[in-house]
Amino acid sequence: MRFRRSVVLTAPAAVLTVLTALTGCGVGVRPTGVIDAGEPASGLTRGKRLYYASDTGLRAVPLLDRENSTLDAVMKLLAQGPTAAERREGLTTLVHAPSGYTVTGDGPRVTVTLEGPYWAQPRDQATGQLVCTLAGFQSVREAEVRADDVEVTISPGEGPELGPLRCAEYLDR
Repeated sequence: MRFRRSVVLTAPAAVLTVLTALTGCGVGVRPTGVIDAGEPASGLTRGKRLYYASDTGLRAVPLLDRENSTLDAVMKLLAQGPTAAERREGLTTLVHAPSGYTVTGDGPRVTVTLEGPYWAQPRDQATGQLVCTLAGFQSVREAEVRADDVEVTISPGEGPELGPLRCAEYLDR
């Protein structure tokens, strides 16, 4: 009998303890609303991405299914432009395939050497597409190089050299 009494007395005490704990949770807690945590993360990320122009600035598109192994191949992909689905999202390329060029990369430096003149302005989205795309790919090619540290120089056959240019100059606008 004694065992039954302790069970009967313990069950109401346990229920009372749980109810007290639950009602105590709401005391002193007030809704706070939206808390501003600052700007979203930005900057150049490592990985094979093509940067396309949009109404809101440059947007990175990961290359998941396209093979490429050289910086020259990346230039060709960039000039081909976005896929149909990416175009529906408002992306476009402003980069035109130059007739003759070479792209070389060594550590944090990439140089685009053109046979003819450079077709865009130094601070526009076309140049940003080129600089950001090449910087990202160079950091993949040389794992010890951070994408943010890559400097791209554009050396046209006619006109002044541009650079060194960094991707951050085009993303933080």
